[in-house]
Amino acid sequence: MTTTPDRPGNGDPIISATHVTKSFTSPDGNVLPVLDSVSFTLHEGEIVALLGKSGSGKSTLLRCAAGLIAPSSGSVSYRGTPLNGANPGVSMVFQSFALLPWLTVQQNVELGLQAQGVAEADRRSRALKAIDLIGLDGFEGAYPKELSGGMRQRVGFARALVVEPDALFMDEPFSALDVLTAENLRNELVGLWEGNEAPVKSVLIVTHNIEEAVLLADRILVLSSNPGRIKAELTVDLPRPRDRRAPVFEALVDTVYGILTGREQDHADALTGTPTGGAARPLATPISAPLPQVSPGGLSGLLEILAARGGEDGMPELADELNFEVDDLLPLVDAAVLLDLARTAGPRIALTQAGNEFANADILTSKQLFARHAVAHAPLVRAIVQALTRTGDHVLREGLFLDLLHRGFSDEDARRQLDTAIDWGRYGELFEYDKGEGRLELAPEAVGVL
Repeated sequence: MTTTPDRPGNGDPIISATHVTKSFTSPDGNVLPVLDSVSFTLHEGEIVALLGKSGSGKSTLLRCAAGLIAPSSGSVSYRGTPLNGANPGVSMVFQSFALLPWLTVQQNVELGLQAQGVAEADRRSRALKAIDLIGLDGFEGAYPKELSGGMRQRVGFARALVVEPDALFMDEPFSALDVLTAENLRNELVGLWEGNEAPVKSVLIVTHNIEEAVLLADRILVLSSNPGRIKAELTVDLPRPRDRRAPVFEALVDTVYGILTGREQDHADALTGTPTGGAARPLATPISAPLPQVSPGGLSGLLEILAARGGEDGMPELADELNFEVDDLLPLVDAAVLLDLARTAGPRIALTQAGNEFANADILTSKQLFARHAVAHAPLVRAIVQALTRTGDHVLREGLFLDLLHRGFSDEDARRQLDTAIDWGRYGELFEYDKGEGRLELAPEAVGVL
């Protein structure tokens, strides 16, 4: 990339994470792994993006590096000194703005300086300078409720920059904004960075927007999910400002899509128990192969779009046309691959024969096909149908399955997994669900599916 003399691309290490592992313990004592032995270094003069799907632990990793939570094992150091609390060289910008509504813009920006014991006159001078820098001059006395979402996030940037941190951490800072506002703020951030106007030496940003990562970062760390591990590290050697239409930019976006969707062989291996070039693996379980959180209607929509495009298309093109980000499109892709209705190859997705049949079927036939593929390829749906089949009255309480899921998921994620399975099972007429009673009952149509 092109850098200024004041920002060497491989400057001194600011933050180093070494084999960071983080697990949380559920109320029933089960250990839930979020990060597994993650190591990286943030240097002076670079912007690094942490990119991954939901469940990759990228926000947890950011908080470990900020010293807001401690790793279960491994360590984080700031300029060579291990952290034992909040990282003194870091300021953060959050997705939710995190402004105090009873304070004015200027008072919100002064908070960090006040915590550092900076004198009132100096606080005022530095806060006004930061407010001017991020384009909110004239709104110093306004309250957050008077501001648009983009203006509130500008206050968040000013509050983070005013303390002149070594590292600016950003946790999906643009995802709560509309497309145009987000694009404007990204461009302004790049302008401040390239012009050496931003009083920071490095930036670490969490995102699930692939183009955003390629647009902003010098390095991209792609995390896998459940638990989070660094799956790939990419260098973005492009001058700024970057042209989204440039072939090399588009090639990098394609590469990232390919990395993020490179699990289809893992899914197939787990289901057949025979990995390519290796020993047999255990069959997939509801814990090892979680359900993507998508609705059958959303999945059907994706398959119908692909069928209308001749059965194949590039994921970046689909995402761009539908205005989807990673967490919008990739769960649908994962579900299609899991159910053997589609295959991915790099950044492209294509219908399988079964997927083409599903996309072109009438409603009744498509429901029957969905039921068959859900039982065959979705472990949690299969487990529910098998358990209901083996009971005398074909009825079970949902608590049985929640207890099973708590072995590998938090309470919230276990609930989401079961809700997704219920949605899929009801759509395929495999079982019925009484929410008031928390009861599942095998549907007559399920007979013969197993």
